[in-house]
Amino acid sequence: MWRKGLSSVRRVVSRKAPRGAIFALPLAGASGNSSTNIVGISALLSAVAFSSVAATTKNDSVNKWDLPDKSQCSVEDFLYPTIEPYSTGRLQVSKTHSLYYEESGNPNGKPVILVHGGPGGGCTPVMNRFHDPAVYRIIALDQRGSGRSLPHASLEDNTTWHLISDMEALREHLNIDKWQVFGGSWGSTLSTAYAETHPTRVTELVLRGIFHLRDKEVQFYYQSGANFLYPDRWEAYRDAIPEDERHDFLTAYHKRLTSPDESVRLAAALAWTTWELSTSNLKPPVDAVDKSMKNARFAEAFARIENHYFVNKGFFPTPNFLIDQVHKIRHIPTVIVQGRYDVVCPMVTAWEFHKAFPEADLRVVQTAGHSAGEPGIAAELVRATDQFKP
Repeated sequence: MWRKGLSSVRRVVSRKAPRGAIFALPLAGASGNSSTNIVGISALLSAVAFSSVAATTKNDSVNKWDLPDKSQCSVEDFLYPTIEPYSTGRLQVSKTHSLYYEESGNPNGKPVILVHGGPGGGCTPVMNRFHDPAVYRIIALDQRGSGRSLPHASLEDNTTWHLISDMEALREHLNIDKWQVFGGSWGSTLSTAYAETHPTRVTELVLRGIFHLRDKEVQFYYQSGANFLYPDRWEAYRDAIPEDERHDFLTAYHKRLTSPDESVRLAAALAWTTWELSTSNLKPPVDAVDKSMKNARFAEAFARIENHYFVNKGFFPTPNFLIDQVHKIRHIPTVIVQGRYDVVCPMVTAWEFHKAFPEADLRVVQTAGHSAGEPGIAAELVRATDQFKP
């Protein structure tokens, strides 16, 4: 495995990646039998109309890194090539939870921990492509209940503080003194909380789509706010809940996502997940419904664990906990990448965080939403990790 990993590093000759790499959720077949509930919600979701945006033909002679507006570029113009892990493993962090992790890039390189979103999202191969594999030791960890960690979609002993403890356990297991922490969306939340808890173990922070799980953020996206911008996509999320429960979508979804009936859980999970997939990009994908239906196993973990954390307000002791504790990390070199038109994690949180943390380098991408797969956001993330190369 080590030989394979090193050979993959030697193959890196430029930043430009091969065409045709797929940005997808972790592959997983739908679990459980077909049911009336799932068929009904599938039909409802399939009725949502998604607008497609034609790609603009680009002049390959132009240095795309210098373009002020990268929205017409391909994300492939900015990412490093796809690589395979040179090592994989499992870390038993409790009697219940066994966590999957993998290492890619240079085994002797600068360590970085990839902190995935959701919570519940799990790591995907594309996350390895924001760092130069010739110089970084890239470590991906599937959080409790997520990705390839077991048990799947488990809510038992699954809190922010458990996840912070897991990151420390992995760092010690891999004999790493300090590492860069790289995370977006919920990953930025957990990265910040980890750094504030263990500031001496962090060399740099690279954060994207800042999210602090405050009521105003969660309510904007899941109750009232984002639906004014995406009323067409909102209808499927809304209509999965009976009208007399729509005054509190979080609670209504929580009831269904924790149901002992698998068909009820999956129907709610598919509606919840499709809402987020269909609003994460400034140019919405045309296949959000298809991705949700093909990855029902992913959707269950994603929706269940997200909702579990949101209902419990991130398990933080106070609403502004991460901002109140920011003095502990102001010495850590930090880059914040934020899409101007991010409706999943609106820019107000990044702005308020930056005001409390003026030393951080806030980079606002004017033509982007939430996703790290948008060209302008990907470019700034790679610039940041290149900036921190030894």
